[in-house]
Amino acid sequence: METAAVREILKKVRQIEVRTRRMADSSLAGSYHSVFKGRGMNFDEVREYVPGDEIRAIDWNVTARTGVPHVKKFTEERELTIMLLIDLSASGSFGSGSQSKREVMAELAAVLAFSAVRNSDKVGLLLFSDFAELFIPAGKGRSHILRVIREILFFQPQGKGTSIGGALDFFSRVAKRKCVTFLISDFCLPGDFDDALQELRPKLQAAARRHDLIAVSVTDPRELELPDTGWITLEDAESGEQILLNTSDEWTRRAYANLTGDQRERFARALRGLGVDLLQLSTGTPYLAPLMGFFRARSRRPSR
Repeated sequence: METAAVREILKKVRQIEVRTRRMADSSLAGSYHSVFKGRGMNFDEVREYVPGDEIRAIDWNVTARTGVPHVKKFTEERELTIMLLIDLSASGSFGSGSQSKREVMAELAAVLAFSAVRNSDKVGLLLFSDFAELFIPAGKGRSHILRVIREILFFQPQGKGTSIGGALDFFSRVAKRKCVTFLISDFCLPGDFDDALQELRPKLQAAARRHDLIAVSVTDPRELELPDTGWITLEDAESGEQILLNTSDEWTRRAYANLTGDQRERFARALRGLGVDLLQLSTGTPYLAPLMGFFRARSRRPSR
């Protein structure tokens, strides 16, 4: 017999499914397919040669047997494996508006998952905090996708911290084939920013060499700029460290904005240098338009 809690979970999953599936079926239908074209080509059949065909495509065995030139015909190998690596650290629970960062991450992941299934691709999931919390191997079908969404929404992590490097290490051990990999996080790197970025760099580089790695950064406006509200206490959700700031002081607000802006720019520059695409989203702005723009930009580039 269903409890009220279970019914509420199912209701939330259904709401996410209805909203995100509609996006995947309409707005993103063509964009997803044009960006993620598949790994290669599969042999389909042979047909008679016609002037203009590529000579290297001639099937010499069939040609010799029939006495008539034939060429091999290939079709695109469509099936891909989409992996969603999602940060469940405590900082994701923050949100100054109607949605937390984790809720935006969940909706985005649902849109990507339904887009993948619509194109007959497989979808897998890795949830992580300061260690790999849950791994679901790639699969297909509506029931599989609903399980993925349910875990993203309601999985209760044991850890509070963030170890993106640890998640990438785990992923490299379980991913047997090349994947289109979405690393979705707020990228609140622990400790000193420069030291953390330097430590993470080789992990990102290794993953980008093996997979099509896409970093998706989800932030909240209040993390980038402080409101003018007087004295406030900022607390790191992962470490518990607190700091007291006077937000009525214009210099303090400007220094804070400059610091966060500089860190975001250095992080984006580091990713570009490693060949990792970056999509930056905010809880204060609908994510569909930036996602569509990202897909359009990628579709204009040569495939990797």
